[in-house]
Parts: sequence; structure tokens; C-alpha cells
Amino acid sequence: MEQTSHTEVAVIGGGIIGSAIAYYVAKAGLQVTVIEKGELASGTSSRCDGNILAIDKDPGFDSQMSLKSQQLVQQLSKELKHPFEYRALGSILVCETEEEMSAAEQWVNRQKEAGLPFRMLDQSDIRQESPYFADDLQGGLECPTDSTVNPYLLTFALAQGAKEYGASFRLRQEVTAIQRDSSGQGFRLETTGGVVTAKKVVNAAGVWAPRIGEMVGVTVPILPRKGHLIVASRAVPLGLRKVMEFGYLISKFGGTRQVDAETEKYGVALVFEPTESQNFLIGSSRQFVGLDTRVDWTVVRLMARRAIRFYPGLADFTLIRTYCGLRPWTRDHLPIISAVEEVPGYYIAAGHEGDGISLAAITGKLISEMLTEQPTSVPVEPLRYDRFRERM
Repeated sequence: MEQTSHTEVAVIGGGIIGSAIAYYVAKAGLQVTVIEKGELASGTSSRCDGNILAIDKDPGFDSQMSLKSQQLVQQLSKELKHPFEYRALGSILVCETEEEMSAAEQWVNRQKEAGLPFRMLDQSDIRQESPYFADDLQGGLECPTDSTVNPYLLTFALAQGAKEYGASFRLRQEVTAIQRDSSGQGFRLETTGGVVTAKKVVNAAGVWAPRIGEMVGVTVPILPRKGHLIVASRAVPLGLRKVMEFGYLISKFGGTRQVDAETEKYGVALVFEPTESQNFLIGSSRQFVGLDTRVDWTVVRLMARRAIRFYPGLADFTLIRTYCGLRPWTRDHLPIISAVEEVPGYYIAAGHEGDGISLAAITGKLISEMLTEQPTSVPVEPLRYDRFRERM
């Protein structure tokens, strides 16, 4: 006999987004079930760095939403029982050229106008930040509110917190079909572990969100964007906090940089992140290659070369491993956090690209506010699903 269970809210996807939604929705008093085809944090959430950043967000709505998420994560560091290596040290962007310094100053001024506490750094500031920087760097900028977490541990802490509020998790169960029930007031989800009926469904499946959308006739405009990370051992303290090159912003938003053709082709830009375990992560790259997560050693070499350009001493460090993840990309670089009018009761919370860790908390809070019909913590107009349809 087929096993059937009922829940008020079914969340499809057990990464950091799904776990954050489960936590805030359960905390709001709704019955919630998370359905995940693998283990918790087994997809993109396990193949990324762990930053809660405003420094790399477009000034205005994007950076304000990130700042709100930072505030929520600070609260979570106090209210969740399980620690998740939360460190609020700020982060910096470094500039190679006078042209980048000029662009950085404009970026800082725009962020200040949006209410964020950015400041410029000169060459002496950069030297104080780390004596291991290349001598010719011009300066940079700082966002002191940025913080770092362990993505695995935050996902598990949120999931455990959700369970304490009554949420349930169905792991290693893949959703294979979704139907509206005969009354049109709910959903029937077929999974490899039985049937789940739900009043509401939240698609938090990341790069798999389009497949889940197809099950209810909804086109989800998300593409997987591949990114590499290198893990290296820290022999000396190169730095205590997150460092990116200013060119990372240009690469992220699709601009043109003054770099060689291969570096441009693979979207390679310096990202340096020390971890609590005394290792460090080096990124980053950006490629559209479908669902291919195989390591491309050409890209790894380009990333290593880029890191050495900013930290010459890295040439002597030991590489521990390298791996790839898939970022769920949207063409305007904002996630979809929205109800879908054509399918009442169906919501999407996906498309965060490289900002899933940064925006998990605010995403969970927004979905809980939508489901309980409360005023939202930030305006949700820029995040609505139908913004893409209007541009077609």
C-alpha cells in the first residue's frame, strides 16, 4: 500500500535555502516538510565558500537585502543551538590599477548612498591588512559588516532548529511528479519514498528548480553556472578575512576586464577566504557548461596563477583538493523569491547564483512572511517570478 503523509507546506530541496525556509516557516507556526533527493547540503551548498556578503552586491536593493540577511544571520548565531563558525570580520576588495580605484570609489559612493558602511582603502591600508599582498596593488575598499560561516554547519543548524519547531525532513526521496488536487486547493507530490500531500509547495531546488517547475507547467528561467574552488593549507597567516579582487565584480556582472583572453573566458577572478580550520579557499571561475561538475585543470591553473598575482607567496603553498559546484543563475543576478500566480499555492525560492549562503536567511524569512501573509522584511517586487515573462 502506498505510504501517504500530509503537510501544510512542502519544501522541495534540502540545501541551505530549503533549510532556512523550513526554519522560519516552522518558527512561524506552520507544519512544514522538506523533501530532498540526497542528503542535507549535498548539492550547491556543499560546493561553495561561506560568505554573507554585501560588498559584491549591486548598490541599492541588492545590497540592502544582503545587509538584512547579515543581520538575520547574526541573530541566528545567538538563537540556533548548533554553532556554525560564524565570524563577522568584514571583507575587502583589492584593486590592481588606478582605473579600478576610480571605479571602486564610485562603487563605494553608491553603496554609502544606499546606507551601507563602505570605505576606501589606500596602499598603506592594504599593507596593514596583509604584508603578503603584491607590492604594486593600488588599494581597495572594505565592507565591515560582511561575515563568514561554514555552509554545511549553518544548513544543519537551521535544519535542527526547524525540527525543534516541528518540521520534518524526508531525505534520499526524490520528487517525481506533482499534481494539483481535484479541489485546486492543494498538491499531491509523488516521491520515491511515497506520496506527500500539501496545501502549499515551495520550489527551493536550486539548479534543479526548472525540472521541479516543469512538473506544474511553470518555466523557471534558471541556468547552472559552474564554479571551481581550490582548498590549500595555510602555512602562514596570509590574512584573517575574505579578500576579492575588484575584477570579481566585473566578472560577476558580465563586464569587460583588462586580463588575458583565457582568464576572461573562464571568468577567473581572485577570491581568498581563510577558514576556521586554518586552511583557505581560493576561487573563482564562472562557466556555462550545463550540469558538468568535472574539474577542469586549465581553469584550476588559471585560478592559481591569478591568486599568485595578488599573493606571490602562494606559489609555495600546498593544494589539498579542488572541486566544482553549480550556481543557479538568473539573467538579472537576483533570485526568484515569489508566488506563481498561474499556480496558486506554488512558490519559487531559487536562482541565487553565488549568493545562496549570503541570502539564505532573508529568503527563509521572506517565504515565511509570504505564507503567513505578513508584511515582508524587504520589498519583494524585484524578486517576483513574473519579471522575466514581462521581458520576453
